[in-house]
Amino acid sequence: MTKARERQKARRMLVQALYSWDLGGSDLESIEAQFHADNNMTKVDTNLFHDVLYGVAKNLTEVDGTFEPFLDRESDRLDPVSRAVLRVATYEMLYSIDVPYKVVINEGINLAKTYGPTDAYKYINGILDQVATMQRSFEVTAS
Repeated sequence: MTKARERQKARRMLVQALYSWDLGGSDLESIEAQFHADNNMTKVDTNLFHDVLYGVAKNLTEVDGTFEPFLDRESDRLDPVSRAVLRVATYEMLYSIDVPYKVVINEGINLAKTYGPTDAYKYINGILDQVATMQRSFEVTAS
């Protein structure tokens, strides 16, 4: 399995884990342990899963504050899946500089298509385009 596939699987699980954290209020250690107990993690980038799960929680104000200016409503009015997708993608946009912004956006769109409400991917695409322009302007301009 390629590293890209392992990262995709980690992102899928991250959306579920952050959704669970957002709605259930469970602590991160319990959520992470549950994912390891319930899933075959051999083909998942577990470092990415761990880093983003804890990174989003630790930097929640910055992560949410990065995409919130581009929302057409309050963040807490977003459906929890879209909020989780935006948190994963925005975290990577801010802290995973080795991942090209186009990959971050594409992964966010795919996650929204898979888990989000109908057409949420269009909304998320628009927000992530603006986040990329703001956070990775040099990279966006270069392409």
